[in-house]
Amino acid sequence: MATLLVASPFAQAQSSVVLYGRLDAGLQYINHVPTGSGGTANSWSAEGGDWGTSMLGFKGTEDLGGGLHAIFTLETGLQVQNGTTSGGLLFSRRAFAGLKSDEWGTLQAGRNLFIDSDGVWEFDPMVQQAFSSASLVRGRNWQQTSNNVEYHSPVFGGFDVQGQYALGNQPGAFNNGAVGQFGRSDGIMLTYHSTLFDVRGIYDELRDSNGQFANIFTSSREFFAGANVHFDSVKIQGAYTHYSAPDTPAGLADSANYYWLGATYTFNPTWAVTAAGFYVIVGDGGGDALHDPSGHASMYTLSTTYNFTKRTFLYGTIAYVDNSRQADFSLLANPREGTGSTSPLQGESQTGAYVGIMHQF
Repeated sequence: MATLLVASPFAQAQSSVVLYGRLDAGLQYINHVPTGSGGTANSWSAEGGDWGTSMLGFKGTEDLGGGLHAIFTLETGLQVQNGTTSGGLLFSRRAFAGLKSDEWGTLQAGRNLFIDSDGVWEFDPMVQQAFSSASLVRGRNWQQTSNNVEYHSPVFGGFDVQGQYALGNQPGAFNNGAVGQFGRSDGIMLTYHSTLFDVRGIYDELRDSNGQFANIFTSSREFFAGANVHFDSVKIQGAYTHYSAPDTPAGLADSANYYWLGATYTFNPTWAVTAAGFYVIVGDGGGDALHDPSGHASMYTLSTTYNFTKRTFLYGTIAYVDNSRQADFSLLANPREGTGSTSPLQGESQTGAYVGIMHQF
């Protein structure tokens, strides 16, 4: 990391700005990808971000005295295969400023990962890779929201609390958001960490631009409970999530339950292997181009990493999705239909794999 220290002749406080990031590039294979003419085909592609989003960021802090610090973060997602930023935004992932107190916690405002994205990855055996906990919920748990106000408490006896509130910023429509953006959204997260295990609970509300909970996997209420258990070289991770979307059009499915369980075995400081299983069941109701119908799917993953150094590692993952008769979940977290969708035909399975390299700086 590169650090710039700035000294002011007018105060004794010290400031620092840190440049950080990571770059991820590799190759990917998926079968049964729609062709647009009613059929499916194999897909071979050069991909960036399969293990984790490539990014570039800046973090800054200024010591204000008495245990109080001014902070800021600017962070954007990158696609190394074509050099673009994600979402067409200058800082797509994080852009916030705030105050951090050793005694009272952190208060910040701006754009950030939505609270479940910030909280779920730590309990996902696949750490939200391309084939991960986000896959069978079409990316519901890795979104970003703008206009956030967030609070992070200090740690008390192993417990800490995080709260987030994102305004829609639309006059005369308090719950709504700008076109293409989320409406008013919020959440709270309680975590306990210890040397033997970690547990976390999250409740959140993610509204669409019309201010509604109209789709279980894009705008809904979420209840999440996750746990990690540590045994020397083995870490076991499991979670349960319930989604509900009470504003879903009549006749369409408006709830889902999601489960996963996985384990990571670290053979030595350079090599680790992870195996995991994920299962989603969508409640009663029909579907359309945007809404998944009643059905269920299972996904099984096997992944490995090999570390050359603390900053650079190779990775490889294989996975398989087994869909029920009406389900068409993909290995990738993308929409059910339309541009960019890799959903197979209803009832069809899907197999995929990717390999790549990750460098962090």
